[in-house]
Amino acid sequence: MKHIALLLLLLVTTSCLTLAQKKELGQARTYLLPRNKKYTQAEQLMTNLLKDSANRNNKHIYQVLLESVKGQYDQANERMYLKQKQDTAAFFNLIRRMYTIAETLDSLDQRPNKRGKLKPEYRQRYATMLHGYRSNLFSGGTFFIRKNKWKEAFDFMHTYIDCARQPLFTAYNYTTTDKRLPEAAYWATYSGYKLNDPAITLQHSQLAQDDSLHTQYALQFIAEALKWQGDEGSYVATLEQGFHRYPLFSYFFPRLIDIYIQRQQYEKALQLADEALQQCDTCQLFLFAKSSALLRLQRWEESVAFSEQLIHHHESMPEPYFNAASAYLSMAEKLDAQEDKEQQRTYYQKARTYMEYYRKLMPNEKGKWAPVLYRIYLNLNLGRQFDEIDKLLKE
Repeated sequence: MKHIALLLLLLVTTSCLTLAQKKELGQARTYLLPRNKKYTQAEQLMTNLLKDSANRNNKHIYQVLLESVKGQYDQANERMYLKQKQDTAAFFNLIRRMYTIAETLDSLDQRPNKRGKLKPEYRQRYATMLHGYRSNLFSGGTFFIRKNKWKEAFDFMHTYIDCARQPLFTAYNYTTTDKRLPEAAYWATYSGYKLNDPAITLQHSQLAQDDSLHTQYALQFIAEALKWQGDEGSYVATLEQGFHRYPLFSYFFPRLIDIYIQRQQYEKALQLADEALQQCDTCQLFLFAKSSALLRLQRWEESVAFSEQLIHHHESMPEPYFNAASAYLSMAEKLDAQEDKEQQRTYYQKARTYMEYYRKLMPNEKGKWAPVLYRIYLNLNLGRQFDEIDKLLKE
């Protein structure tokens, strides 16, 4: 008896829910009539129905919900056309909501009915409608980019791109026909980068690289996202890819050369500098990188030659003075004090000239020039200068 009572209660409850659902749907459809145009009220009724999980598989609810949001969009669009007051962000958000609802409706519409047959009602109608609005998704993304609202910008660009994989838009074959997909992917990648979110920065990163106008920037954002994730191997590989494709772009070379130097991969650093110099043989960064790589490879005379070349073109740049001084100091210390005394003194004198000039240019870099000058003054028997540096080092 208890089971029968529970079954009866369930049947009565289900019947009441179905009646309530039909009543709400009927009321909402009345609100949608041209003589009423109460689109916000219709939306609220459908939103309330969807709070009950039992209603979330009812495609008719989503269809009415979509029509109520479309009605609000049409009203907003008319206000903008007539140059009446209208919140632009709210206008664009209505467009994106239409896509979200339509994609859910389409997934329900493609399910077989109780007889196992597939009888879609809405795909062609809403695919055609939304295809006509799709450019506004891109416009919405750029609108939010201009407002520095990066999460909203990403969401719009993601929705625009995602249409290409949605079954709802299969007939339009956006992957082949839409030439703006790579640009949208770039802006999505850029927005993720501005959010410091590696996951969404990388979400459309492959497609973003097809945007030829922004590829170098896309690779920069990808590299940064990989660095945030701690994926050093992929980070370095992206820097290498970026450098080989865009050797003069300011981002890739300095980070890559620093990594090679830190890893003591001096031959790779030298090779990288040589490749860069093939693109610009007077660029100070490339010349300095070669000078530094040669210094660490103990090819001191060559290092000095490139430092002097750099000084000739950029005499106020301090780093080549430091490299030249370090090279001459190493050359001096390598010689035998008895057999090569004069040559050794000459090298110390040259090291002194360059390092004192570096000190003049970079007075606050005491940690770099003071220990070197200490060794130089000591070996040249310069008592007064040595005492000054010794005092500085003890402070």
